[in-house]
Amino acid sequence: MTSLIPITNTPRDYAWGAVDGVSRALGRPGSGGPEAELWLGAHPLSPSRRTTAGDWVDLAEWEASASQPLPFLLKVLAAAHPLSLQAHPTPEQAAAGFAREDAAGIPLSARERNYKDPHAKPELIVAVDDGFEALCGFRPVAETQASIDALGAASARPELFAHWRELVGTGVADAFDWLLSGADDVDALVQAAVEVAPADERFELVARLAGEYPGDPGILVALMMNHVTLRAGEALWLPAGNIHAYLRGTGVELMGPSDNVLRGGLTPKHVDRDELRTVLDFTPGPPPRLVPVDVSEHVVSYRPASTASGRDVDFELLLVTGDASFATGSPAIAVVIEGAFALSTTDAAADLSHGDILFVDGPASLRASGSGRLFVATGI
Repeated sequence: MTSLIPITNTPRDYAWGAVDGVSRALGRPGSGGPEAELWLGAHPLSPSRRTTAGDWVDLAEWEASASQPLPFLLKVLAAAHPLSLQAHPTPEQAAAGFAREDAAGIPLSARERNYKDPHAKPELIVAVDDGFEALCGFRPVAETQASIDALGAASARPELFAHWRELVGTGVADAFDWLLSGADDVDALVQAAVEVAPADERFELVARLAGEYPGDPGILVALMMNHVTLRAGEALWLPAGNIHAYLRGTGVELMGPSDNVLRGGLTPKHVDRDELRTVLDFTPGPPPRLVPVDVSEHVVSYRPASTASGRDVDFELLLVTGDASFATGSPAIAVVIEGAFALSTTDAAADLSHGDILFVDGPASLRASGSGRLFVATGI
């Protein structure tokens, strides 16, 4: 018998979060402070709680009692300021890193801990509103060099840009390593780029990041990355090794059940550039957009894959916009971002309004009636 169980959680108040951001997305009264992420899943750092009496209190306890892992972590994210330059490990890297830091006796709560669990954290994000802005993956080399040339031409010290341009041409990894090396000539280059950026709208992001993180070489790493702005419903897929940073906006994010983040800059949090370097994919290319696939008239699927077969990613995000029937391949979590829906199985039914969240405790055939935007995270 499948149950539909209301759940909730408390938004995490990271400094980059938008004031009342998560509450606004869910149509709830705000806290008055930054609301960066609402975690919907079983991760032990912030497991979702049920709002009715039952055999378990939160999804971490459910996961233990059910003897099965929830194969994803769903989040509602609201950013007013840039997140860190970051990437996530492969399953093998995560398992090895977690074991290595455990053996070294680094507490899970330690600021310098990189690996909080032994799992990978590939992720997709769908924009809730127009204007979601992100950096994602390394740009094609010619595009980066054109930007460097434009900055150098506008600078009173063009010679500072020559070495950076040359390194980009020989290898993105070499340019990345040099920028994050802490060398004196990098500091001078950052200063020179920031001096000319305000006069050219093409470099608005350089000026903006310099205002948030003065002197951080990540400002120039950002110039080597794809800069995209999504409309509502557009999505990105960020597999292991993809360097990225969300800049601002509200989105629904689905990922592996992990909090493993390797950071390289643009953050007050722990930065481990050497460890980040070991997980990065330096292959330049276009932005990693994820195009949804039609499932039925009112259902689309954001189904990511790192390989052609898609077998390596065991979750997907469904977006339901009207009356529809659909199936889930595992326990699932549903959240209403807009409108209202009645959701039912052969065993249970629930009425959902804007901001309501349900846990479906097993694979199910579901029927939704209503209109708006209902996101459903499920395993495959």
